[in-house]
Amino acid sequence: MSPPFLNQYIRTVWQPRRGLAIAEACIIGLVAALCAVCLKFGSGWLGTWRVHNSHVLPAWLFLPTVGLGFGFLAGLLVERLAPEASGSGIPHVKASLANVPVKLSWRVALVKLLSAMISLASGITLGRQGPTVQVGAALAAGMSRWVPTSPDHRRQMIAAGAGAGLAAAFNAPIAGVLFVVEELLQDLSGLTLGTAIIASFIGGVVSRLLGGRSLLLNLELTQSSSSFSIIEIPFYLVLGVFAGLLAALFNRGLIESIKIYRRLRISLPLRVALAGCISGVVVAVLPSSFRDNTGLREFVIAGQANAPIAAIAFLAQFLLTLVAFGSGAPGGLFAPSLILGSCLGYIVGVGEFQLFGLGSPTTYALAGMGAFFSAVSKVPITAIVIVFEMTTDFNLVLPLMVGSVTSYLVADKLMPGSLYTKLLHFSGINIENAPPVEGAFTKLTAKDVMQRRVETLDAEMSVEEVVQAFSRSHHRGFPVVEQGKLLGIVTQTDLLKIRDHNLAKDTPLREIMTPQPVTVTPTHNLSNVLYLLDRHQISRLPVVEGRRIIGIITRADIIRAEADSLNCQIREHGPQPEPSYIVYQTRSPSTGRGRLLVPVANPETAATLLQMAAAIARDRHYEIECLQVILVSRQRSPAETPVRTAKSRRLLRNAEVLGKKWKIPVHTQIRVTHDIAHAILETIKERHIDLILMGWKGSTSTPGRIFGDVVDSVIRQATCEMVLVKLGKTPESIINHQRPSLTHLFPTPPLSHSPSPPNPTKWGPLAPHLPLPPPQFNSWLVPMAGGPNARAAIKLLPALVTLGNDPKIRLTRVFKPSESEPDMKVLEEAIRMLVRRQKSSSTVVAAPVKADSVTEGVINLVKTEHYDVVVLGASREGLLQQAIKGNIPEAIASGVDSTVILVRGAINS
Repeated sequence: MSPPFLNQYIRTVWQPRRGLAIAEACIIGLVAALCAVCLKFGSGWLGTWRVHNSHVLPAWLFLPTVGLGFGFLAGLLVERLAPEASGSGIPHVKASLANVPVKLSWRVALVKLLSAMISLASGITLGRQGPTVQVGAALAAGMSRWVPTSPDHRRQMIAAGAGAGLAAAFNAPIAGVLFVVEELLQDLSGLTLGTAIIASFIGGVVSRLLGGRSLLLNLELTQSSSSFSIIEIPFYLVLGVFAGLLAALFNRGLIESIKIYRRLRISLPLRVALAGCISGVVVAVLPSSFRDNTGLREFVIAGQANAPIAAIAFLAQFLLTLVAFGSGAPGGLFAPSLILGSCLGYIVGVGEFQLFGLGSPTTYALAGMGAFFSAVSKVPITAIVIVFEMTTDFNLVLPLMVGSVTSYLVADKLMPGSLYTKLLHFSGINIENAPPVEGAFTKLTAKDVMQRRVETLDAEMSVEEVVQAFSRSHHRGFPVVEQGKLLGIVTQTDLLKIRDHNLAKDTPLREIMTPQPVTVTPTHNLSNVLYLLDRHQISRLPVVEGRRIIGIITRADIIRAEADSLNCQIREHGPQPEPSYIVYQTRSPSTGRGRLLVPVANPETAATLLQMAAAIARDRHYEIECLQVILVSRQRSPAETPVRTAKSRRLLRNAEVLGKKWKIPVHTQIRVTHDIAHAILETIKERHIDLILMGWKGSTSTPGRIFGDVVDSVIRQATCEMVLVKLGKTPESIINHQRPSLTHLFPTPPLSHSPSPPNPTKWGPLAPHLPLPPPQFNSWLVPMAGGPNARAAIKLLPALVTLGNDPKIRLTRVFKPSESEPDMKVLEEAIRMLVRRQKSSSTVVAAPVKADSVTEGVINLVKTEHYDVVVLGASREGLLQQAIKGNIPEAIASGVDSTVILVRGAINS
């Protein structure tokens, strides 16, 4: 939790301004530097103790024992307290900056600091620079929980902490900034660069002061200045090629080392202990100068080693680093890369000097450091700057550039991509193909989705008037304004103050409101808005320009915007539909097993839809929820718009009459709304609807829509089972048509079932106030393709066929002329299912039909055989794909005059 004074500050100025960002960056740089110095002196003191005692005690016994014990302790500390602290830590930081949920906290920083100190003291050949990067990033992440700002700002602070850690470890502030830009965040925005520069500068300066070095960047690694001539460029190219080849082999070895340790199936403490023991055994048999890793690098650079010693050092460091890193020990690769590069460069420099007597092996050793570091970490600019800042020798700039760029190109050709990204991928985290937070949350702003029509309350209103405003509205909170300026916000929680403090009814609203509310501006993206809603546990945020309120945004607006983005739908700017308002409703006893919703709009088709609904409800023992929707202008609130409901109530009473006749519970309601689909979806959710039966006119003129705006929205968002009905133009005129035989379409005898004796179920007289007589649906065509929605259609048929007199059902399957024989399994299974479920006498025939396409085959069959009803299962493709490829159900419904029923099964939400 944030301190109270910080919360009060953030409530008024939540957006990370430059002053706050600079203050955070300064603190992060200081704390990261202190941790880096602590790690340096702690590991140095333990390392000195280890090296000193190795000369006093038998090295062959003491070094492996220390490696085994310290390694086990470091691994145990990581495994028990913070598993995220294993390894170098840089992959974890990179994953966190890529919005992968990797834990970075104060605890991780502390465990990383202690475990790295112990691990390095064990003698393994890893460095402290990688751990300081993770420590700095974890400290910044922990601090971001104290200062609740936006997610983007938090990422920038984590990157600044990582840069400060690297700058403090190398005493190289510029390199810290470049590492953030080149490898971690890859962001060149002003705030990112500014905070990274400040944090890295403070980290580098404090580290130099506390580390015992002056602020003068003089040459400290060598006693004399380096030398370079133009004719040596080919040798630096050779150095770069060798560095690139060996670095690619080194990176490959690191991956294989991790695989080998995993195949051992032992715990982290045992793995690190094993690595420490192996390192102790190997170092014990090597010359004493190999026992201090940092001293070994300076020993080579200063020219105190010869070529054979440098070669042995390279080979030993190469293998021991693979052994140490694969174990998961807390330690980095920066220091080993620099040691390996210095040894390789020294060998090339000695060879060049013996052949031509030019140059200095020390210069080649320093250039080799940058080249090998560049090839391993794939950060050539950072590598050049690190070595330059360590030496401040301008003569090194060109050799460093030639060697580092060459090695980078060679290594990237042999093993493309970042080593840290590959390590993450090996751990099951892929950040390459997932762009960071690209989507509605960053593309859309508060202005894009806010509700521009805002209901506000005046600060001088009495609390009694406020209570009345809440009782009339569905809102749970209102912005409070004074002379058009936002003054505060009042919520239902604030109303409790009236009771708790025994306030008088005439108490002004300003006495109970929450002053200085959290606000956003129109330009803030949705990720920041959602972060604030979650951080302060509120449900709405006023959108302001200065102090003038111009809109309001809620959690529902954000969820709707993201859903529209996922459905490839662009919502128009402007006020979003308010919740619908119920102006009339009736309730019957709730005795059914489920509920069936019937939205009625057209009196000419309502009777048929209601009779279909009644047939399904009686078969399934459902209740019927009958809905009439009244559309009003978006400029007026549904709750405040007067409407006439006489005609709607008359239509709903017809449904109640039908329900009494069939002894089915019928509930009715009239809703006033801005959006018909929105009202239907609200009813589905509020009334727990199991099936919705809707009418459809048979075509749509709305661009980009398949069935129309309302139907498309309901199909996409309603999770319940859905039946869409397009009534035939003249269904009663088709009844007496003579039908030719089925066999002329396909010569194979059809599968059939005709129950005996026939016992047809007929409809009784229609209620006199229904506008049209029910159509006689006697012949039914059901195309089958084997999909799940086709099975849902079969389950509905036994109820629907009761609408006709002596119904006849044909199940068919369209197959192409190129197919020799149709697959009859789907039809056989469907006819068995239908025979088991049907409750009335009806003839069931199953016969395939030959056609070039499903649409053509079904339309020709309907026109030839004059079927009254076509029952289709909805396509399994999404609406977007249907719009591109063509929607088969829509094409069939538009191409025939018969009634078409489209069935879509329930969707698991």
